[in-house]
Amino acid sequence: MSNPDLILVNGKFTTLDRANPQADAVALTGGTFTAVGTRDDIMRLADNATQVIDLKGRRVIPGLIDSHMHIIRGGLNYNMELRWDGVRSLADAMRMLKAQVDRTPAPQWVRVVGGFTEHQFAEKRLPTIDELNAVAPDTPVFILHLYDRAILNAAALRTVGYTKDTPNPPGGEIVRDASGNPTGLLLAKPNATILYATLAKGPKLPPEYQKNSTRHFMREVNRLGVTGVIDAGGGFQNYPEDYSIIEELHREGQLTVRLAYNLFTQKPKAELADFSQWVKQVSPGQGDDLYRHNGAGEMLVYTAADFEDFRVERPEMAPSMEDDLEPVVRLLAENRWPWRLHATYDETISRALDVYEKVAKDIPFDGLHWFFDHAETISDRNIDRIAALGGGIAVQHRMAYQGEYFVERYGAKAAEATPPVRRMLERGVKVGAGTDATRVASYNPWVSLYWLVTGKTVGGLRMAAPGSLLDRDEALRLWTEANTWFSSEVGKKGQIKVGQLADLAVLSEDYFSVPEDEIQDITSVLTVLGGKVVYGDGDFGSYAPALPPAMPDWSPARHGVGYQPRQPNVLNVSVSCACATSCGVHGHAHAKAWSSSVPASDESGFWGALGCSCWAF
Repeated sequence: MSNPDLILVNGKFTTLDRANPQADAVALTGGTFTAVGTRDDIMRLADNATQVIDLKGRRVIPGLIDSHMHIIRGGLNYNMELRWDGVRSLADAMRMLKAQVDRTPAPQWVRVVGGFTEHQFAEKRLPTIDELNAVAPDTPVFILHLYDRAILNAAALRTVGYTKDTPNPPGGEIVRDASGNPTGLLLAKPNATILYATLAKGPKLPPEYQKNSTRHFMREVNRLGVTGVIDAGGGFQNYPEDYSIIEELHREGQLTVRLAYNLFTQKPKAELADFSQWVKQVSPGQGDDLYRHNGAGEMLVYTAADFEDFRVERPEMAPSMEDDLEPVVRLLAENRWPWRLHATYDETISRALDVYEKVAKDIPFDGLHWFFDHAETISDRNIDRIAALGGGIAVQHRMAYQGEYFVERYGAKAAEATPPVRRMLERGVKVGAGTDATRVASYNPWVSLYWLVTGKTVGGLRMAAPGSLLDRDEALRLWTEANTWFSSEVGKKGQIKVGQLADLAVLSEDYFSVPEDEIQDITSVLTVLGGKVVYGDGDFGSYAPALPPAMPDWSPARHGVGYQPRQPNVLNVSVSCACATSCGVHGHAHAKAWSSSVPASDESGFWGALGCSCWAF
């Protein structure tokens, strides 16, 4: 065996290898782990060319793997997006928005595209359209909230061309005032097509900027300890044209995340034609350990897409769902293509399983890694049906962002095991965890781990019953070794184990000992992919390769806009508007009080940044 390229010592390694669960040093050679053990044993392997990094007693885990993220699409747009992920007050969010409006040139938009919920804000509300118009009278602003709505300011409405005469598109509503004019609120009824189609009207980055943007997004998830992603495709992510940037980065050796990608059909009523073409172009597993094809989905047919919006009633799938789905599943099974299917509700899963069981009688699924995504309300009966067919379920922390809406509609009792992760595991189903980022929940894996362990939403609502929660080891396994099943890479990664790919994260805090509430605040201080450092912070910052500045120069990514750390020291502020007339900034009439929470160090900074001269504390 050749001498190691890199040795990491003085760490608390959680290997997830049951035969060797703990270590304090590892050796990495040629991109794999070649020794895992004690400092003395590992250091004997070093020579003069071996780099040695002292981890100073920090907790180390295998690199995190997200079983469901839209990282390829997200990377193309990351540098254009103002992220409210993690922001804990609307006042702070609006301050960030105003600063971005000031630096954004025409004809560009300011866009906040998911990753947050109104429940995370101290104010427990979204901005009003009047507030958006006040901070951005001329710059288009587009804000996407979950799958349920988008808020556009007047400038954005003018840009997209929605007027009194614009009809509602199928599946969406343009909310109007008493005179029939669009207000700026778009509602998904019952799917998000109107939201995504409106967003698609905005400017795109040129290819060179898209490459830079994708690199910055990968660096951001590296900062959180992520080294692998299964990309679930997405609306307006066409194959192969929208994959050219990620493939160019792969050819140039610039990927810092391992990607397994699924192909997502884009054309209602033409899904079978898409997949018939794709099975001739690419094969599952085609690629290498950094970039590889993973099969079909999460969209298989549009008549099976039950987009979740717990503010409204469950959508009924079309009567043609089974007839549409069966030929696609047959084609995939015949060509040994793994697949995934977006399914929120048990009723949708039941109907899909009817099709799967019918096809499996003719074409056995043995060894075919197919699975459902989400499955928030799945029944025990359908969990058993999935287990009998050898399938899996990829769960995401969408309930951490929408749990309050679910409880309001279905009640607290129904939310106690939504989704029922504990029961899935007990009944032998393959289960993995992920985020569904970037347009619904945030890409932060630690919020998901916090949710799995505590059962709490980001707004602080405890939903899950104690018996349905996972312990920290179980939750971590769903984010590492368990997710390798979903990309057909079992035994290749997900553990700190001799022979596996050398992916790991050195943590800012000890995941196994911090208070539960602080799990969501963990980051990585050193992230390693294939034996090479891809991210470093603090004492480890010098080990990380340099990243070119975010492009363009007005990009929010140049101003520290990633997942925002919580600010525990906040001051509850009551503001009275002293204007003689209605205040356009506050959106309130004369003398009406307005309350918020802002950083204690910046009581007046928010209103000052808005240019409001009437505030009084």
